Amino acid sequence: MQVRVGTVGGRAAVAAAVAMLLGGCAGAADDDGKTSASASAHPSAGAKGAAAGDTGKKAAAARGGTLGPAGSACELPVSFDVAKDWKPKSIDAEKELAQISQGENDDLARELAAAMLRQGPVTAACEIDAKPSGTIGFLRVWKGKPGDADAGGVLHAFVAAEKGAGKAEYHSFKTGGGLPAVEVEYVSTNKALEETKKESAFAVGTPDGPVVLHLGGMDTQEHDEMLPAFELAKQTLKLS
Repeated sequence: MQVRVGTVGGRAAVAAAVAMLLGGCAGAADDDGKTSASASAHPSAGAKGAAAGDTGKKAAAARGGTLGPAGSACELPVSFDVAKDWKPKSIDAEKELAQISQGENDDLARELAAAMLRQGPVTAACEIDAKPSGTIGFLRVWKGKPGDADAGGVLHAFVAAEKGAGKAEYHSFKTGGGLPAVEVEYVSTNKALEETKKESAFAVGTPDGPVVLHLGGMDTQEHDEMLPAFELAKQTLKLS
C-alpha cells in the first residue's frame, strides 16, 4: 500500500515516541525475509512436541514477582512470575493508536506506530524491562481477541508478521500451570544493518483470547542471557 510521506522530523518524532513506549522495540525491517520450511507447517503439529507438563526443565531465573492478577502492574488473562529486578509496564495499545491517529501525524508515522503496537493477530499489552537486571532487552506480552484460541495458528501468524524472520522451529509443550502451549525459536535478520539475532516466543489460548510472550534483545548474546527469565514465565504461567 502506498503511504504519503510527510516531514522527516515528524515521522522521526513519532517513531521515537513509539520506540520509547515500547522500550526501543527492535523489530526487523527486511522486506525480503521469509520463514524457513520448518515454519511453513502448522506449528501446533510440530515434530518437536514435548511431553505433557515438560517445559524443558531449563534453568529459571530467581522470582521477582507475579504479573497478570488484578492489581498487578499488568492485568492479563494469564499470570506468571517475572525475574528478579525486571520492571514491568502496562501498554494500552488501542489508546496509544487512537491518540496517534488523532494527532498531526502522516500516514507513514501512523503505520510505524501500528507496526510497533500490533504484530499479526495480537496487540502489545505489557513489557518487562531487563535493563535493571543488567541485560538489554524485554519480555513482551501480546494479546489477541476472544475466539482466536488456536495457540499454534496465532504464533505462526505472529512470526509471519515479523519482517526478516526465518529458520523458525516450533514445538508444543505445557506450561507449569498446565496450559497447552506452542513455542517457537527463530532468527530475525536486518539486512540494512547486516545483523541477525535469535528470538523466542510462545503462545497459549485462554477464554479471553490468545496470549503471546516474546523475548527479544539487542543481539543473540543478550537474548541467551535473558533465557532464564523466559523459562521462569513458561514454568509458572497459568490462567489468571
